[in-house]
Amino acid sequence: MPVHDWTCVQAGIFHDFHHAWIEEIKRALNGGILPGDYYALAEQYAGGLGPDVLRLESRTSEEGPGVSASDGPAGGTAMLLSPPAVQVTAETDMDFYRRKQAWVVLRHVSGDRVVAVVEVASLGNKACRAAIRSFVEKTAELLEHRIHLLVLDLHPHTRRDPQGIHGAIWEEISGQEYAAPAGKPLTLAAYESALTIRAYVRHFAVGDTLVDMPLFLEPGAHVAVPLQITYDRAFSALPLRWRSVLEKVR
Repeated sequence: MPVHDWTCVQAGIFHDFHHAWIEEIKRALNGGILPGDYYALAEQYAGGLGPDVLRLESRTSEEGPGVSASDGPAGGTAMLLSPPAVQVTAETDMDFYRRKQAWVVLRHVSGDRVVAVVEVASLGNKACRAAIRSFVEKTAELLEHRIHLLVLDLHPHTRRDPQGIHGAIWEEISGQEYAAPAGKPLTLAAYESALTIRAYVRHFAVGDTLVDMPLFLEPGAHVAVPLQITYDRAFSALPLRWRSVLEKVR
């Protein structure tokens, strides 16, 4: 189904959908999309790179080497080594600030190290200058640690991100301004973090259907995240009362 106008419902309604979509993306990734050496967890963000992220990595390093690649499940599709369907929008050297909700965290079985994160932007991320700043700086920190990223933003631009969430992120990590296309206020942005940062960005509007986006597991290799299917499943789990409201204003 086409993307809905989430500005017509309370923040708590989107919050419920947000968590459902995160869960559906996790299920899809673990259900055969990820190669056998990788797995996805829905984890809670709590500042910085997240204490849960660091704690798990610390524990596995103390216990010894993690599970080897051969010990993992054999299923899963191979990573795509060809360029993703979404074209590179821009590229910059890695030189940016440090700093530190629920998101999908992708880990490799060797030491359970974090390799990528999927994050759905919320209304709270744009509620004030401090909130958008925290979101952008957290993104920059992940990329600086060579953790690949997929950001899904179903909310229109605000005066705090006039060029969209990617515009704010890109200015932070590159110092360059970004001009979002007119009439497409929603954003899907995948970031490949290596010696340089590559951004794969698609803009869309309410009523559009979502395209699959690349999620990089290592430089030059990605899987495709099925956004429309997972969106539909998450939306179908909303109470009928709120699905009706969103369907009427679409």
